Amino acid sequence: MSKRPTTVAAAFLATAIALLLTACGGGSGSKDEDKIAGAGTDTSRSASPSTSPSDDGIDRPTVELPEGDELVFTPEESGEAKADAVMRDNAEYLRAIDEAIGDQDPKSKAVAFYSKDSAYLGSVDWIAGFVKDGTTVTGTVRFFDRKVTFSEDGSAGLTYCSDESKGYTKDVKTQKTNVTKASKDSYVLYNDRLRKSDQGVWQTTKSISKRGSEVCQP
Repeated sequence: MSKRPTTVAAAFLATAIALLLTACGGGSGSKDEDKIAGAGTDTSRSASPSTSPSDDGIDRPTVELPEGDELVFTPEESGEAKADAVMRDNAEYLRAIDEAIGDQDPKSKAVAFYSKDSAYLGSVDWIAGFVKDGTTVTGTVRFFDRKVTFSEDGSAGLTYCSDESKGYTKDVKTQKTNVTKASKDSYVLYNDRLRKSDQGVWQTTKSISKRGSEVCQP
């Protein structure tokens, strides 16, 4: 089960908690309509895999996923430079949230670096929920069918699906993993909006999700 924050409306956040508990058998957090990916709490860390941002001269924070956490992105690149930059920065945003959940740190600088506006505020609330509940996430979440479009106002749209069937919640103290059976709600459709910052980073500003979407079913 992955964890993706979107907006900060209290009603949506309450709905998200219920959806998460249904999909993952326990756990934490808050979020607009759904969630984002698993992180363990072991002290050993693993660096971001091959989809890390290109050498573009931007002083980016190092994002390290906790041991036991894996996020898979398909495709990693589209072959078009501008679209690839959008996908890379969005992937780092998702990794940054996992890192923050593993670190139990709602004020993560990396999350703030890769997001703003409602996406950032939703992320803070989401991570804080895990801290309050004493839970984290673990396992593998796969993000697939990633497609980028650009608008006349300069923003970018990114749609994709997530497969959370092998992602789970985990108790921080006991390290017990709550393994749950996969269902149609293990698959989520996302529609993100990103804008390029003055620094040149594609920051996720808004995210809308639909759990159990027919578009994402295997």
